[in-house]
Amino acid sequence: MVFTGIVEEMGTVISVERKADLEMWDGSKSEGFVLKIKCEVALQGAYIGCSIAVNGTCLTVTQFDAQAFEVNCAPETLRRTDLGDLKPGDLVNLERSMAATDRNSGHFVQGHVDEAGEILKFTPEGDSLWVRISLSDDILPYVIPKGYIAVDGTSLTVCEVNRKEKWFNLMLIAHTQKCIVIPKKKVGERVNLEADCMGKYAATAVGNVRHELKELQQQLRVTQVISFVALCTAAALMLNAVRAR
Repeated sequence: MVFTGIVEEMGTVISVERKADLEMWDGSKSEGFVLKIKCEVALQGAYIGCSIAVNGTCLTVTQFDAQAFEVNCAPETLRRTDLGDLKPGDLVNLERSMAATDRNSGHFVQGHVDEAGEILKFTPEGDSLWVRISLSDDILPYVIPKGYIAVDGTSLTVCEVNRKEKWFNLMLIAHTQKCIVIPKKKVGERVNLEADCMGKYAATAVGNVRHELKELQQQLRVTQVISFVALCTAAALMLNAVRAR
């Protein structure tokens, strides 16, 4: 499933509930976390089982009507994202999954949030807005100046990265400020972060190559040692044979 990081609309949280009677695959009942969100654009073409990114988190629609849809959030989703912070009345970024024929004006976003960072600072500059956000060592290697990152599902360009203090910043133009939830949040609130998946794949590929090279180097050292021992053994045998004559 792919998203573009171009938010289609801001929906409004109607309810946040922990329901104890959600039906499981075997007919039993269990507790679950359910979000109900009011919107318009995200409902166009909606169906049970379709994917909608809520603050950048890919979620499956379980119920919908003409005005709202419901999604269930797994425990891992709540641990990784800011969705557990939501309350009725909050705004959330929404984007439907990308159709194969769509133009991509952002970048490839999977909707698989890496972690929730914290807003550290807002700084206006003209009609633009600087936003500084914290991040952990887990995704720090994948965040680079002028690279992509999805923040609450919004495709944004990284401006600066401070690896020592573990933060990055970005700049929002006036149009973007009106279309997404980030400027409406406060310092100290959390935002969902998804590092560029292309960077992750590249880093993994390089890591695999390095691992293979390390193994080859170790094998080469072992081979060299074995060859040296064999050569010494052969030389000793030849020397003993000469002495025996």
